[in-house]
Amino acid sequence: MSNTQKNRISVEIFGTQYVILGTESTDHIRHVASLVDNKMREISSKNPGLGINQLAVLTAVNAVNDYLKMKDELKRLHTEQQPEKEL
Repeated sequence: MSNTQKNRISVEIFGTQYVILGTESTDHIRHVASLVDNKMREISSKNPGLGINQLAVLTAVNAVNDYLKMKDELKRLHTEQQPEKEL
């Protein structure tokens, strides 16, 4: 079993209370929950007819898309910083 202390925090996302358990700081967990809540509200305002499941899936798709874009950009930046090898 891990010795890492876990934080338990109650957050509200899109009108529903959730208890989140994680090793990150409570501020970090609150920030993540706030970002998810904001993205769900943004998507919902543009697509008011969506059910909660569709909204949750679209929010997850958006989050993973943003993650992959940032991951690719980080990889590109790391590649640019590598010194060129001489032949």
